[in-house]
Amino acid sequence: MIRALVLLLLTGAAGAAVAQAPADPPPDGPRVLRYAFPIAETGFDPIQLSDLYSRTVTAGIFEAPLAFDYLSRPFRMKPLTAVALPEIEDDFRSFTFRIRPGIYFADDPAFKGRKRELVAADYVYSLKRHYDPRFNSPNLYLLENARLLGLSELRKQAIAAKQPFPYDTEVEGAKVLDRYTFRVRMAEPAPRFHQGLMTDSSVFGAMAREVVEFYGDKIMEHPVGTGPFRLAEWRRSSKIVLERNPGFRDLRYAEQAPADDPRSQEIARRLAGRRLPLLDRVEISIVEEVQPRWLSFLNGQFDMMERLPNEFAPQAIPNNKLAPNLAKRGITMDQSPLVDITLAALFNQDNPVIGGYTPPKVALRRAIALAYDSGEEIRLLRKGQAIPAQTAIAPLAFGYNPALKTSMSDHDPARARALLDMYGYVDRDGDGWREQPDGSPLTLEYASQPDQLSRQLTELWQKNMKAVGLRIVFKIAKWPENLKASRSGKLMMWGVGWSAASPDGDTFLALAYGPNKGGANHARFDLPAFNELYIKQNKMPDGPERQQVMEEASKLMVAYVPYKLSAHRIATDLMQPWVIGFRRNPFVREFYKYVDVDPALQRGAAQ
Repeated sequence: MIRALVLLLLTGAAGAAVAQAPADPPPDGPRVLRYAFPIAETGFDPIQLSDLYSRTVTAGIFEAPLAFDYLSRPFRMKPLTAVALPEIEDDFRSFTFRIRPGIYFADDPAFKGRKRELVAADYVYSLKRHYDPRFNSPNLYLLENARLLGLSELRKQAIAAKQPFPYDTEVEGAKVLDRYTFRVRMAEPAPRFHQGLMTDSSVFGAMAREVVEFYGDKIMEHPVGTGPFRLAEWRRSSKIVLERNPGFRDLRYAEQAPADDPRSQEIARRLAGRRLPLLDRVEISIVEEVQPRWLSFLNGQFDMMERLPNEFAPQAIPNNKLAPNLAKRGITMDQSPLVDITLAALFNQDNPVIGGYTPPKVALRRAIALAYDSGEEIRLLRKGQAIPAQTAIAPLAFGYNPALKTSMSDHDPARARALLDMYGYVDRDGDGWREQPDGSPLTLEYASQPDQLSRQLTELWQKNMKAVGLRIVFKIAKWPENLKASRSGKLMMWGVGWSAASPDGDTFLALAYGPNKGGANHARFDLPAFNELYIKQNKMPDGPERQQVMEEASKLMVAYVPYKLSAHRIATDLMQPWVIGFRRNPFVREFYKYVDVDPALQRGAAQ
């Protein structure tokens, strides 16, 4: 059923009617959107971020040259700060961007009282910051994979000389041509460079050099961009408040809705011509436990329930339809497949117990993957709001093959036990737990978080591993702490999700590309055969030949098991009747830029 739902959602046919809102709303009070993150942010310097929640905030503060149209399906790129899409030359090796004059950064003390215009040099500087060893950018791999000319060399020179990164050194890889024009050049073809990096405002938005130098080590606390919002308040791991950037340019709602999606068409019609952003403030609370988030939404304290927790799906959306009691209150729903993968476990290849490429180590990871029940995770924990993963590549991304079946989705404890026996992982001392082939103790260590879903997942892991005689212990920490430890290779196993910033499967294959260790590649996997396939597909234009190479690479990930892949999730978002215009786009993190609220209805519900 859930596969049929995915197909239905892809056509844009699902969804409830949109509440009526005036085309030109009167100034009847501040327009404030209130909702919650289930996981704490890490900070707001785009160069240092890899987590979804921090990037959701920075996407509304910073701007990339390009963006995806909010409503269009299929997904369509459009200029944001650029005048037009880039000029592409030299067989996808050269991309020239022209920035629109008259765009300004939000006012900030770093500018010493003057208005600061966005110029081409700001994008070149921001790209170079990813190469600065000082910031240890988790997204550097994206640029190094694209092989921007001269920048990796500058980084190596700075490291070798133990000197600050030479920002003023001109290189061909990122070069200012004039005040509003810059060019990015690569050593190899990069057909999707502009589609991925240059649309992601959350990480590749423009920053002003004087802001970074003014705030120094405090830059994570002082995001200053050209976007529609600015940071007004931040209580770490508690509350984030964004307010309208008063200096934001005159940008109007002009999103294009698909012809076969009446709900999106109605949104586009009602909001057409309205000045962006529609909201005055966005208030984001950090509420890790699902019950308080749900109750706060039901009580009208939150205007949205973004990503309905799985526990409440049976009563809120029985049979994937909005419950009658919620519909009577005017609550609406939006349901859409996410372009993501849940990694039930990443296996650190540098760990002496779980990592390695020898047959016994691969057999251990395969056995663990076969013992873990992804189907039960989807049925009981995710309440059917996901589909099983056969490879890392998600639906809606190029390279996804809905007909492909692999062993990654199998739950077969008998085969897991047989593999363990065959390679010497047996119980030698009779205590009920298996030892390593050399007789030394075997204990799996799994990092997790203190929230309810994580607790349920650890219970499932405990049960599944016990069934095949594997001892597993859990190390609990806050999500940002686990992220930091994982990036530095200190965790043995960890469960996490990975989402795409553009509709291409490369970002999922990047999880296993060797040079991405410490970035996307948390498993620290480094297999030459896989690396060759990754590089090959990365240079190819979209088409059947690239699809075939991507599937070959995907099958190596299945065979060597650097990750236990479990599911591709489906998001259900619920909105109060006063929320207008929400439609999930997995490649637009700053959805709140396009959403409005009716203050009168909002106030009425609070009384």
